[in-house]
Amino acid sequence: MGSESKIHTFEEVAKHNKDKDCWLIISGKVYDVTPFMADHPGGGEVLLSATGKDGTNDFEDIGHSEDAREMMEKYYIGEIDAETVPQKRTYIPPHQMSNDPASEFFIKILQFLVPLLLLGLAISLRNYTKKEYCATLEPRPPGHNHNVSFLLGFINTTIFL
Repeated sequence: MGSESKIHTFEEVAKHNKDKDCWLIISGKVYDVTPFMADHPGGGEVLLSATGKDGTNDFEDIGHSEDAREMMEKYYIGEIDAETVPQKRTYIPPHQMSNDPASEFFIKILQFLVPLLLLGLAISLRNYTKKEYCATLEPRPPGHNHNVSFLLGFINTTIFL
């Protein structure tokens, strides 16, 4: 590291985002890692993904060794002008609906009543159609055995199909 370091703007550093020309910003310092692209254990793509932004978090999240930190010194080319680095955008979550107790109670009532109403409708419909259907059937002759009819039908379908 030289005694006098050059100050780079963010726009200037962001232009160096290619395989043959790659600069990174880490902890307020600017590094030209172009010669290291082929040797990086994670591959050159990892380094390229950290260009055009402050790569400090990416660098620290990996947990680099002290040897890696010492190796970085030979790629140091200056400092970043902090005034030119864009402010981080903060995530603003969408506005949540208010938890009105009356609306929660209404929703719970609907969750109970709607299935109950559907069940009642299904039972009513079944009873109505059953009466209509039964009226069209002919009565069975006396002494008719249901089990014998089932057995004969079962045997016929088993043998002839």
